[in-house]
Amino acid sequence: MTAVLGETAAPTTFALAQNFPNPFNPTTTMAYQMDQAGRVELAIYDLAGARIRILVSAPQTAGRYIIQWDGTDAQGQQAASGIYFYRLSTPRGKK
Repeated sequence: MTAVLGETAAPTTFALAQNFPNPFNPTTTMAYQMDQAGRVELAIYDLAGARIRILVSAPQTAGRYIIQWDGTDAQGQQAASGIYFYRLSTPRGKK
């Protein structure tokens, strides 16, 4: 699920917020903002660096976004308990 927050002023920075809740069960929410339009990829990785799931892979306009991860992998299976990282990639950089 991706949501665009309804604000009129575009963000002035590119940022990725801490997920919440953390630790999570069964879902966690991530928020990010883009100060310019571009292709976005938001992906989940395990401690070994293996990509577990891509949550967003699409062009997006400047704005603030919220997305939930339900703890499942790319095949829809529940990911193992453990520590996961998420990475936001845009034309402005990676976080």
